[in-house]
Amino acid sequence: MRKIILIALVLFSGLLFSARLFYLQVYDSTSDSLYQNSAIKIMYDFPQRGYMFDRNGELLVSNQPSYDVMVIPRDVKELDTLEFCGLLKITKEDFKEILHKANVYSPRLPSVVLPQLNKADYASLSEKMYKYEGFYIQRRSLREYQVNHSANVMGYIAEVNNATIEKEPYYQMGELIGTAGVEKEYENVLRGRKGVKYIQKDRFNRDIGPYKDGVFDTLPVRGNDIQLTIDAALQKYGTDLMIHKRGGIVAIEPSTGEILALVSAPNYDPGLLVGRDRSKNFTKLWYDTISKPLYDRGLMGEYPPGSPFKTLTGLIALQDQVVGVDETINCPGGYYYNGRRLMKCHGAHGPTAMVHGIAQSCNTYFAALYRRSIDKYPTVQEGTDHWKAHLASFGLGDFLGYDLPSGKRGFIPDSKFYNKFYNYPKYKWFSTATISNSIGQGEISLTPIQMANFTATIANRGWYYTPHIIKNIKGPDTIPEPFKVKHHTTVEPKYFDPVVEGMAAVYKEGTASYIRIPGIEICGKTGTAENFTRIDGKRVQLTDHSIFVAFAPKDNPKIAIAVFVENGYWGSRWAGRIAGLMIEKYLKGEITRTDMEKYVLDGSLEDEYAKPYSGQPFPINR
Repeated sequence: MRKIILIALVLFSGLLFSARLFYLQVYDSTSDSLYQNSAIKIMYDFPQRGYMFDRNGELLVSNQPSYDVMVIPRDVKELDTLEFCGLLKITKEDFKEILHKANVYSPRLPSVVLPQLNKADYASLSEKMYKYEGFYIQRRSLREYQVNHSANVMGYIAEVNNATIEKEPYYQMGELIGTAGVEKEYENVLRGRKGVKYIQKDRFNRDIGPYKDGVFDTLPVRGNDIQLTIDAALQKYGTDLMIHKRGGIVAIEPSTGEILALVSAPNYDPGLLVGRDRSKNFTKLWYDTISKPLYDRGLMGEYPPGSPFKTLTGLIALQDQVVGVDETINCPGGYYYNGRRLMKCHGAHGPTAMVHGIAQSCNTYFAALYRRSIDKYPTVQEGTDHWKAHLASFGLGDFLGYDLPSGKRGFIPDSKFYNKFYNYPKYKWFSTATISNSIGQGEISLTPIQMANFTATIANRGWYYTPHIIKNIKGPDTIPEPFKVKHHTTVEPKYFDPVVEGMAAVYKEGTASYIRIPGIEICGKTGTAENFTRIDGKRVQLTDHSIFVAFAPKDNPKIAIAVFVENGYWGSRWAGRIAGLMIEKYLKGEITRTDMEKYVLDGSLEDEYAKPYSGQPFPINR
């Protein structure tokens, strides 16, 4: 009996202790007041951020040790300011300003005095820190980039600002947070959870040990590693091809929506935004208003899509049954309306049907299809809105919903826009007034990722997954559900085959026949978009943009791509060559068209960008 009582007593004591511990850690808010307790010093133990890998397991981003000089303003005693500033290599004025800001933030909480010391600086400084009460050195991890490309994809980390701290109490002054790219989008996954230690101090301000034997202390939890959908080799190759050019390359795996490459040019080495020189380097990049290296053209650049848009004009016309696949429309060298030529064509193509029209990029043919699609409805307003609804089903005119923090909607005009533009009902407008939309000009603008996505949708014959950059999260998190949902267009699958045949004919007999890739059946579409900007209130025409979209192989496609080269003349000159090389690199792993590769790698558009006004980074279309 005595044995049973003893065992029961031990069990009861254990349960009582566990319940009390559970209450203290979960329900008791005593720890909240520790931040305000002048007898408690708070020390943070920062975890390592999760690593980033590419789709094949290649390490892209890891961590390196770094050291911050910290201060708790209330603990600072008299010191030799000149000596201390000499050690920190800062001016006395800077030191006073840093202390003032730290005190304004909180006299009791630690603030950063000098961030990101390297090992050598840490070694020389740590020996002398005992002389300066209130100051200490805190170890943390900084990013270490294993590649010198993809800065626009990976993003960077930076110190939190006051607005972030007010919004998210987890962060304290001087802590680091993902500020762009994947670092920002997956901050909660990558950051882990910092540990906290509460140190009891006596009345002489000396550390006397953990507060309450460390019951409130927590250990750091390392951030989760993530695997990106990016192919690092393809990404680097695209970066090399875009040297001395401006624009974007976006490649997508059609069957999954995974982004294989996301190149923005010009870009920068991500290592520039790590270490003591980070602020100086960021300022240089930020104020480069000509080439704009921080501006992700693949996601943010809004451009006229040009002739690749004709594929969508054709699909809408087929779905609305305003044209037959084999029906021909005569092209006399331009599109005429009431005896007046509204749009010039690239020669006189004669009787033209769908496949031939795409292969030869016939403006006349697609202008006629566009007009039929709009005029099918009782009013031009109803026809225009119906046309826009088709395009919306391809993800155009709005954010796609991909998992990167930057992006633009592009623009697909509707009847409200044109009613306002033409001052309706005072002045009427007709389908002929918006005929430039048929060939991807006029008021239409798309981003390169939107162009890559509608190309992937054509490759899939009418459906797509939302493009995304995350492939796998190593830990309890799962891939977001929106990236597993298949989106279907309003155009039925049966109407895609003739458009695909036309895109295949672009390489066989059309505008890209001289840049075909041996052994790969590529379906593509060249584009040359007129490039206008507004300078001093006047509309000025600049050199045309070079555009190309493609997917390969024709059946069971593995890659869809959009290439946009600013001021690149015509589609096949730069964008078409780059697209073909990227496709061959991904599918074969090697390049057979070395002549084409040499042309692109050695080629430069810097002279073009140096012309007056040509440095405008993006056009004004509306």
